Amino acid sequence: MFDSPPIKGKVQPAKGRGAISNPDCRYRAFTHDGVYDHWVDGEAASTPNRTTVTVDKARSIISRNQSPDIPFDQSINAYRGCEHGCIYCFARPTHAYIGRSPGIDFETRIFAKPDAAKLLQRELSEKNYVCKTIALGTNTDPYQPLEREWRITRQILEVLRACNHPVSITTKSSLIERDIDLLAPMAAKQLVQVQISITTLDKGLARLLEPRATSPQRRLAAIRRLSQAGIPVTLMLAPVIPVLTDAEMEAILRQAANAGATRAAYIMLRLPLEVLELFMEWLQAHFPLKAGHVMSVLREMRGGEAYDARFGIRQTGTGVFAALIRQRFQLALKRTGFKTLSADLNTSLFRRPADEPAQLSLF
Repeated sequence: MFDSPPIKGKVQPAKGRGAISNPDCRYRAFTHDGVYDHWVDGEAASTPNRTTVTVDKARSIISRNQSPDIPFDQSINAYRGCEHGCIYCFARPTHAYIGRSPGIDFETRIFAKPDAAKLLQRELSEKNYVCKTIALGTNTDPYQPLEREWRITRQILEVLRACNHPVSITTKSSLIERDIDLLAPMAAKQLVQVQISITTLDKGLARLLEPRATSPQRRLAAIRRLSQAGIPVTLMLAPVIPVLTDAEMEAILRQAANAGATRAAYIMLRLPLEVLELFMEWLQAHFPLKAGHVMSVLREMRGGEAYDARFGIRQTGTGVFAALIRQRFQLALKRTGFKTLSADLNTSLFRRPADEPAQLSLF
């Protein structure tokens, strides 16, 4: 079945959605476009698509990588796609792997893995398993709105806590507060590190950039609650968007420090594959007078291209503007007292599920 083509001409951005169009999956042999023909008015065309959830029957749950600029070896993604709808999300192109569009489909056609905890327990039980920190939220947010009902991330945490397995969590949702009862005891054993991502403090801009994510101010409150519970929190200033959000760097760092975050990191805007087209379309719809300036600075940081995928460069960029951002970030760290190095989590306490003492039978 084909994706719905973008209708060019009069269609306005859909309320509550980040992407404006739904381009075809890049693996298809051909593409198609919709053209505004006056049969569909702008208001009807801008009605947001409803979210649908499909069960993803995964065979394994731990993904591994060898990327030299990523600080983790293994990760778990409980969901494919993300209802937060962040227009800049570098994970959008992964929806093409399952034949769906990185556009509207990415934020409305979600694939959930309800067997994730069972698969994790099985993989941790293997005798050749070596304990290393497992990262949650590396591709899509583990606390996106669907998690309230599906509770897959919580089930994963329950397995990890029972095994004393270290975990790193990255999210932009205050729903993580629900699991403080699991995370606080793990933090006491140096088994957990949380990264809260904040892009902007401007509520209006946040609604356009990340329409269904927790508001920036609510994320700051989540940092405070987690910190007060003894859970170490790192501020992820991500992504830094030239012209639109870079001026807020110092203010975000200052407010996160006041809320209790102890470490900080930043990532420059990345526009791999379809994200480039989707982001440029979003810019033209919401900030037409700034679009050219934004893209000009991005290309200056990427050697004249819109994106540079080289390890060690893709997350920070090069050139004058990238150097300025690095200098500002380092100065802001000194003023706020932030650290930049990741916390080392404890792997010595790990015990396989099979090592758990078995309950004796009464018969």
